Amino acid sequence: MSRTALTWAAVAAVLLGTAPQTAAQGPVPHHVRYTVTADQPTKADIYYRAVDPLTWADYSHNPYRFSPKAEVVLEPGRPWVFEATLVEPDRWAMVTATSGVGSDRPNFRCELAVDGVVVSTHSGPKGALCSLRSW
Repeated sequence: MSRTALTWAAVAAVLLGTAPQTAAQGPVPHHVRYTVTADQPTKADIYYRAVDPLTWADYSHNPYRFSPKAEVVLEPGRPWVFEATLVEPDRWAMVTATSGVGSDRPNFRCELAVDGVVVSTHSGPKGALCSLRSW
């Protein structure tokens, strides 16, 4: 390949966002912090993404392998917090909390932060979901 062709290939790669990575470069891990609170004491089921699935098929085949469930008692002023490292938080970061069936309305709030920046918040009387994508 000529030098001109290589130059144009490099420019195209940059413009298209497909510049080749060297062996030393790789996926950049991101610090993800999930926080869930409630306005009143309540039992909560919290599902969260702890690791990146390798492929969508892996996730689809067994989502609970990548989304553990925490059964906790939330109290005002005592949040549930989990920190994870994800390579693709825009694709996989997610936390959801619910009080399940019953008349309790604890008013859940969730927060999702990536690399110290809050990127998603949500609240609801019986549950909340924070994510960067629609599930």
